[in-house]
Amino acid sequence: MGNRVAREDFEWVYTDQPHADRRKEILAKYPEIKSLMGPDHRLKWIVCMMVGIQFLAFYLVKDLDWKWVLFWTYAFGSCINHSMTLAIHEISHNTAFGNNKATWNRYFAMFANLPIGLPYSASFKRYHLDHHRYLGGDGIDVDIPTEFEGWFFCTRFRKFIWIILQPLFYAIRPLCINPKPITQLEITNTACQLTFNILLYWLWGAKPVVYMLAGSMLGMGLHPISGHFIAEHYMFLKGHETYSYYGSLNLLTFNVGYHNEHHDFPSIPGRRLPLVKKIAAEYYDDLPQYTSWVKVLYDFIVDDTLSPYSRIKRKLKGDVKQE
Repeated sequence: MGNRVAREDFEWVYTDQPHADRRKEILAKYPEIKSLMGPDHRLKWIVCMMVGIQFLAFYLVKDLDWKWVLFWTYAFGSCINHSMTLAIHEISHNTAFGNNKATWNRYFAMFANLPIGLPYSASFKRYHLDHHRYLGGDGIDVDIPTEFEGWFFCTRFRKFIWIILQPLFYAIRPLCINPKPITQLEITNTACQLTFNILLYWLWGAKPVVYMLAGSMLGMGLHPISGHFIAEHYMFLKGHETYSYYGSLNLLTFNVGYHNEHHDFPSIPGRRLPLVKKIAAEYYDDLPQYTSWVKVLYDFIVDDTLSPYSRIKRKLKGDVKQE
């Protein structure tokens, strides 16, 4: 558990990200893929159902013993709340109501945010679009760990702790790497969330609040679904920047595992990404891919060549237009 990782820096490259060129090539060969773009009209109903399920769970846990509150928090609440974060990811690409109703998407994301307990949907939208435009961009892409994370979490035990604390680092990183002025939408998001949290406590007490907040923290930490944080862009194979996962957990995560396909076509809803892979199979079948997010977490911890430094970074050239 004390072996140190050999890496002492990120993998710096001087080429552009691969997704824009592949997108152009695929669209030239398969123009019918454009028909997959646009909103997914099922998404808003699925999100409403999931929010309703969590509201029912809040009511049901209020009278349980604490041991059962904690059990259901990890066994059920963490799965739903992590899935809700990926619904917010979908909505950030305007796939609920379309690009011509962008404001509707922003406020619907705040609604989806309610059972998570932590106000982040408005901020996530701003930073996530930068992640797509400037993948690996130094000082821009806050999906890249900080220098401290790469330097400190350099043994198996520390990497294990780092995975548990993933939600904390995702919250802190933007403030360290790319702080932005607070917007009115972020203020509204925070006010709505705090009002909801207080109302939930006033109605049903502390247990639903603990179920909600702990479920979010546990679901994004040491949890099978959280393997996607590592699987998406950590460099398990030299030179490969993005990886897809084609396992069954895509059913709970809006197909976020189809990550090469998603970065190639971010305006295509997750439900239709398997069709992208089917149509343009020769572009994806030979790329490195995963079938288990649990194995990704295990390999990341025990492989002494991997660490938070195992990310491709690039210095950006020209004008950088952020959200």
